[in-house]
Amino acid sequence: MGRFSGTFFGVRAAGPTLELANFLPYRLSVVATQVSRQLAALYAQRFGISIPQWRTIAVLGQSTNVSADFVCEQTQMDRVTVSRAVAGLLARRLILRRYQAHDRRCSVLRLAAAGRRLYRDIVPLARGYENALLGAMSAQERATLARALDILGGQLRALDRAPLS
Repeated sequence: MGRFSGTFFGVRAAGPTLELANFLPYRLSVVATQVSRQLAALYAQRFGISIPQWRTIAVLGQSTNVSADFVCEQTQMDRVTVSRAVAGLLARRLILRRYQAHDRRCSVLRLAAAGRRLYRDIVPLARGYENALLGAMSAQERATLARALDILGGQLRALDRAPLS
């Protein structure tokens, strides 16, 4: 067995340790999970949709006639999750799918009229949630957070191109 760090039955293991409460990836994950859980409850209760369905609607609210792959890229959701969201939204007639004449494997998605109404209803609710979440921060702190997230996003893209060894 390989070496491990931390404690095992109250005995501290040899080697470096990691204080999870101060580990940035863990902290980001916890906050993101809490936000998603609250939003999921809100969207399910008021609109009967899931977070992946909302993210799909949000992309289609900003762009029209796009592929499911485009939705994947914009939301960072995997193809299976997007496919399930699309299927559910199609069943509820919130989105429309048009197949390309030259290749039936390719299709484009757009909001149906009911989807556009839903989008218009959810946006103020989502913005209200965002404002409530950020309510304890000053305008300067909000700007700093936005800049920090932009920097982290850029660094993540750089790490994708040249991963750590």
